[in-house]
Amino acid sequence: MPTRPPLLAVVGPTASGKTAAGVVVAEGLGAEIVSVDSMSVYRGMDVGTAKPSAQDRARVAHHLLDVADPNEEFSVARYQQLARAALAEIAARGRGALAVGGTGLYFRAIADELEFPATDPATRRALEDEAEREGPDALYRRLEAHDPRAATKIEPANVRRTVRALEVATVTGRPFSAFAEAWDRYPQGRVRAAGVAMPTEVLRERIHARVRAQYEGGMLDETRRLLDRGMGPSLTARQAIGYAEATWYLEGSITLEDAIAGTAKRTRALARRQMAWFRRDPRIRWFEAGVDGASKLVDQMTEYLRDG
Repeated sequence: MPTRPPLLAVVGPTASGKTAAGVVVAEGLGAEIVSVDSMSVYRGMDVGTAKPSAQDRARVAHHLLDVADPNEEFSVARYQQLARAALAEIAARGRGALAVGGTGLYFRAIADELEFPATDPATRRALEDEAEREGPDALYRRLEAHDPRAATKIEPANVRRTVRALEVATVTGRPFSAFAEAWDRYPQGRVRAAGVAMPTEVLRERIHARVRAQYEGGMLDETRRLLDRGMGPSLTARQAIGYAEATWYLEGSITLEDAIAGTAKRTRALARRQMAWFRRDPRIRWFEAGVDGASKLVDQMTEYLRDG
């Protein structure tokens, strides 16, 4: 039997409508929202991350938004620490919590007792410098040679995760995959999660519509402000979907249509990775959404999360 109430959650791919649906579900449950989105932690990155609106945040209290600057190092270990503190504070006030988002690792960080090794800034900087000098492919090949199990779970272009895997191996003397063994276990009783799924073509169209709306709704102005604040040297900012493309457009290296198309392409790839991650978790009950997204699923999801 679980020693604590299960964590309630609404998860799913980007652009599926889970963020807006999560607000309505949280209201029905009398809960506060704990974000499980790795980019929404950054201040000033609002349009490109589809962060909850001010109106939604006024309706339901949100936690783990705007807790770091874009140039700041922010790890899953820090997220886990802050999220656990938020969950404890919410519980101490007699309120419920609802985790909402699409970052699978952040979801598992608070749903399960995963261990995240400490970071070492000097080692990380050296690896980032190596990636700059030799390119992400060279760094990824190094990871494949030293820890092939970890490499199979990391996208070759994801410099941040490649750097982290090599950093852990250097600092601890243990392969990164050794720490990830717990990720393959899904203890029952820890979490009750509603997953939003939708047909691939429907999600594709929603992604394209959202990306275009982001560019029409302030993406370029937001990126310009971030660049003025010194976002450029940040590895996190360079990799952030949409912000890299917007930066290239502002620098004159690509057209606006190329920026929009590139952002949509990377967003589709992100959605595929998110679904691949969440589909591995047998504790998630899936709810099929249509062209309207998750808005028509809120009653079903609320009932499931309330009653099991």
